[in-house]
Amino acid sequence: QQTATDILRFPLLEAIKIIFSKRVPVPVVLAVYTLLVVLIMSRMSSSSTSGTNINTSSSSNSHKYSKFRVDIQMEEKICIVGSGNWGSAISILVGRNAKSLPFCNSRVNMWVYEERIEEHGQNLTEIINTRHENVKYLPGIELPDNVVAIADLKQACEGATLLIFVLPHQFLPRLMPVIRSAAHPSCRGVSLIKGMDFNEDEKSPSLISEGIAKSMWDSFRCGVLMGANVANEVAARQMCESTLACNFGAPFDERTRLIFNSP
Repeated sequence: QQTATDILRFPLLEAIKIIFSKRVPVPVVLAVYTLLVVLIMSRMSSSSTSGTNINTSSSSNSHKYSKFRVDIQMEEKICIVGSGNWGSAISILVGRNAKSLPFCNSRVNMWVYEERIEEHGQNLTEIINTRHENVKYLPGIELPDNVVAIADLKQACEGATLLIFVLPHQFLPRLMPVIRSAAHPSCRGVSLIKGMDFNEDEKSPSLISEGIAKSMWDSFRCGVLMGANVANEVAARQMCESTLACNFGAPFDERTRLIFNSP
């Protein structure tokens, strides 16, 4: 089983050769290489069978979900798992798009780790749902009114057909069993989590998206969205770049792109 490091070693060497030969400007080579990294990460996350720290047993559910047939007419029900700076920022794009896209339920659930905001005398979920602002993690930026903050993880993920993971990866192991039990059998995922995990058994890096997929069920696929962006700039609708890598099949690849799109 190859790791991401093994797979990327050859393209990286080739990129370095091109840079030093001065045939292509350095920024162009780096941009192309970034795209290659994301594509390979998504490919490995959907096809690899190696273990990861995120994984929790899902054998009891694998038979049930592997035979589920996806109904392309089904309305998309979106849940954002995480509500920090980046999670709140991406909820602006996703919320606006869900409201206008014909195949989406206009409501977007956002799981919020409940906190008491003493300065306002309210819980964070109450503030988000009444003021439409995450005063702790994204102050001063208005969130769409169709983004609904929910403190109960199972309730937030109930029946979700698209899960957007955007939270510190160390929280995933204890959350995944609840997410798996609540999501719709046709559900897919997109990881916005930065960095990589580490497989203690194999003593090698492992993909977070791969761990998410293994923690759900056999047919579950998890794409990746990464790029040169800063959460506050995305929230302010400034010029940013992100690459979405996924292999959900038609029409779900295009649907997913439209959900994140910001023309």
